[in-house]
Amino acid sequence: MSVPIVYHPDYVTPLPDGHRFPMAKFRLLHDLLLADGVTTLDRVFTPTLPPTAWLELVHDPAYIQAYYTGTLDSKAQRRIGLPWSAELVNRTCIAVGGSILTAKLALESGLACNTAGGTHHAFPTYGSGFCIFNDLAIASRVLQQSGLVKKILIVDLDVHQGDGTAAIFQQDPSVFTFSMHCEINFPGTKQISDLDVSLGEGMEDEEYLKTLAEYLPDLLSQIKPDLVLYDAGVDPHINDRLGKLALTDRGIFDRDLQVLDTCISQGYPVACVIGGGYAEDLNGLVYRHSLLHRAASKIYRAYRL
Repeated sequence: MSVPIVYHPDYVTPLPDGHRFPMAKFRLLHDLLLADGVTTLDRVFTPTLPPTAWLELVHDPAYIQAYYTGTLDSKAQRRIGLPWSAELVNRTCIAVGGSILTAKLALESGLACNTAGGTHHAFPTYGSGFCIFNDLAIASRVLQQSGLVKKILIVDLDVHQGDGTAAIFQQDPSVFTFSMHCEINFPGTKQISDLDVSLGEGMEDEEYLKTLAEYLPDLLSQIKPDLVLYDAGVDPHINDRLGKLALTDRGIFDRDLQVLDTCISQGYPVACVIGGGYAEDLNGLVYRHSLLHRAASKIYRAYRL
């Protein structure tokens, strides 16, 4: 049996020609995972739209309604970086539903992966950097409210700091935020996570993996989370056009293996989202995202979850 994967066809919605956000990658990732035998159709789970009340556990109701209806002011819309459409509203919400479902599946199976998610730049009252609603924060709140978990560790290894997530949980000891990111990259103004590890420009595989190993095992021992939410952004890759680090494909795969093995070996369930990734070579980008699911498949089988 393969690791549970979450996908919905509505993860993809049209954007204007030439838009720099690689929307097609979500469908292509799903197709690649099936074509390469990383998963099978019976292990692909389909999310549903979350009720608005779940979004309101994190986001201001006025902001949610303004986004739903396309009435955000032009400055707020530009900050998001994606043009409004009813289709994109649906896509945004179904992706949140996907991360919630992934988290629930991880609690049941020990490990699960979304094929989208990681909208960590969304704040309670505004969106930013292609992020509209913060799926990791909403999933955390939903699971806590339902009594499924008490303590959560968010491991954010996207090349950009998870500033929205950090701000949301700044005064909340029940969710520990760990962000390991490039220092000289978006966002220009960083928030304060529970643990921020800033990396120098151009860091390569060996140093990156060594740095990660210095923090993650101790965090798990200290926090003892009921669930780990893992943002596996691939924008630390050397060929990413919005990243400033220098990881290779092998480095990304080893990073994901390291995170998953460290958590699963100690009995901590992990729910994974794919995070950021931006490149002209779309097929290369999709393959990099698939490394998370390949690593998860290896760990899932190794531990017979």
